[in-house]
Amino acid sequence: MTAVERQAAVAVPPDRLPALRRRVSAVLITTQILGGLGVATGIALAAVLAKEVSGTESLSGLAPTATVTGTAVLSMPLAALMTARGRRPGLVLAYLIGAVGAGVTVIAASVGSFPLLLCGMAAFGAASAANLQARFAAADLAEPERRARAISLVVWATTIGAVLGPNIAAPAGRSVSGLGIPTAAGPFLWAAGIFLISAVVVAVLLRPDPLLTARALAPAEEQSPAARSLRAGVAAVAASPRARLAVVTVAVAHTAMVSVMSMTPVDLAHHGAGIDLIGLVISGHIAGMYAFAPLMGRLSDRLGRLSGIGLAVGLLACAVFVAGTAGASHGQTAVGLFILGLGWSAGLVSGSALLTDSVPQPARAAAQGLSDLVMNASAGVGGAVAGLVVARASYAWLNFTAACLLVPLAGLALITRRRRTKGLPAGG
Repeated sequence: MTAVERQAAVAVPPDRLPALRRRVSAVLITTQILGGLGVATGIALAAVLAKEVSGTESLSGLAPTATVTGTAVLSMPLAALMTARGRRPGLVLAYLIGAVGAGVTVIAASVGSFPLLLCGMAAFGAASAANLQARFAAADLAEPERRARAISLVVWATTIGAVLGPNIAAPAGRSVSGLGIPTAAGPFLWAAGIFLISAVVVAVLLRPDPLLTARALAPAEEQSPAARSLRAGVAAVAASPRARLAVVTVAVAHTAMVSVMSMTPVDLAHHGAGIDLIGLVISGHIAGMYAFAPLMGRLSDRLGRLSGIGLAVGLLACAVFVAGTAGASHGQTAVGLFILGLGWSAGLVSGSALLTDSVPQPARAAAQGLSDLVMNASAGVGGAVAGLVVARASYAWLNFTAACLLVPLAGLALITRRRRTKGLPAGG
């Protein structure tokens, strides 16, 4: 162990672990609310800002794509930092990068530089990476039988920021009208400040570091530095069928959700829906994603991770069927998007808990970073392909394509369950 890890072990005797778990959870929930607020505030007008700066609607989709790309690209470097130094430095750096990205976005909008805008949006994605990694920080010290619930509480906290963010985008835009900054860039200025506050909260209050504490309390045979490398994390996932299933679950759930959700406003508008109705449908979808996460965590802990993944597959299949056959029925589309959010929540919570369960403690941070990389890269590709599918075929075909992604996931889950039932090694 390093000196830092020895200090963490001495500072937190076993009888103080319950109090530390509650403290870590409270800090992460706070930063998740703030981080979610900052991300949602900026993303609400990202495409509008890109259209204003580029001068063409055809390039407006590149702004959110740049954010997703930034989130994916930064996942592994942040995981490497957390593996070496703990959760706190990684989360602080991610929020700081996000703040810088938001600031660069404001500058790009002010000078009218579209390439600079995309660079700023990519760095802005670091804040999303921090929000995603926070769920794993909640699992570091959680008892195994309550791990999914610990993850789900942090996911649930995103509800507050995700709902409030779009609603304060307009006031944020108006607040910069006298500063010579484009109105659509105002939310990013606010987001920069919110991310800075998040970084301060993590730096000051997330002590002792949950990952270092968990590592220091691990058995002596798990203390080898070589076991904490990125290579060890990738190897741990490759060696465990359950870990591989976890990574595939999160990636498929996220890709299906992003692909269908991103094109739903276009389909609704095609069938005569106004902006208010579209906003209501997306709000219901977001509620499905985050508000019911604690329920998904409880079910995953009580019924098992594989049952939670089975529930996710079932919900996602139901969602794409309902949305894909809705046609001009706005109400049916809304129901489908709500169920889609529930399926994503079940997949993210159960998959994240299974991944944490299935790899050795030293390799977890690296494996979790790999999972987020695959998750966001897959969603980025899915979002780009979704537009092509709708343009050349239809929204119904997009939902059918999303359903096809669920087939290999369901097969992999059944194989993994069968191996466990037969008592064969399942790798976790």
